[in-house]
Amino acid sequence: MQVVVYGRLLKDKDIPYVQELFDTLSDKGINTYIYKEYLEMIQEKIEFKSDVGVFDGYLDFKTRKYDAMISLGGDGTILHATTLVRDSNVPILGINLGRLGFLASIEKGKIREAIDLFQQGRYSYDERTMLYIESNIPIFGETRFALNDCTLLKRDTSSMITIHAFINGAYLTSYWADGIIISTPTGSTGYSLSCGGPIIFPNSGNFVITPVAPHNLNVRPIVISDTSVISFEIEGRAENFLCTLDSRFETITAEHQLAVRKCDFTIKLLQLQNSTFLTTIREKLTWGQDRRN
Repeated sequence: MQVVVYGRLLKDKDIPYVQELFDTLSDKGINTYIYKEYLEMIQEKIEFKSDVGVFDGYLDFKTRKYDAMISLGGDGTILHATTLVRDSNVPILGINLGRLGFLASIEKGKIREAIDLFQQGRYSYDERTMLYIESNIPIFGETRFALNDCTLLKRDTSSMITIHAFINGAYLTSYWADGIIISTPTGSTGYSLSCGGPIIFPNSGNFVITPVAPHNLNVRPIVISDTSVISFEIEGRAENFLCTLDSRFETITAEHQLAVRKCDFTIKLLQLQNSTFLTTIREKLTWGQDRRN
């Protein structure tokens, strides 16, 4: 069994948990490769009981067979991990060293238990839809996809912008707003939710279009089929606007003609036994709990 360990930061308070992960992987005889930049960050603070390999990036999936990528961090770390995994079909196992953790659902106090279940094959795959952006002027290079959302936003403190939206070529509406969010079901519990969007179950086959601080107050979030192609034209007083895919961003102008559709590949998240989307949202949003008592 072979795994890749991926992370972006190593906080002092997390060192004992990261050490426990590598100790557990060594004790279980699991061959471990570490993302090169993360290895350089942790090698003086973590003791390795056995030899570890180096993982350089996406192309390594073509030369070695990995059983999983273990993401150490929060949901943002998993979003970055998808840019390495891409269409390789390698599942991501998220260990939450961050805060809320909708995607990184394994708590840091259960690392050894999680690796035990993983090695025993007591898990399932949670397949998540991605979105893909197309533009007449190339943006985002080889990573034009997102697990959570795509946003079109005004820059800095400039005045609101106008976004003309079309679905399958038919005019939908014009948003006068700070921006809009096009969210996958996975991203419905992220930025879209904080802007008043609905929670969508992972396999519902939908996108959500959520306006950000709309000036036309009768405009509300809408849910559409993920077989739709959503296209946009943007205008405003400023020359530049912001387009994001998850936490990555590019500067765009009114010359950009953009379209968002479902990506041709999906991302697999490893769900360990007794872990479900219902369990996650109930625990993370404290549903069914009355904290007054």
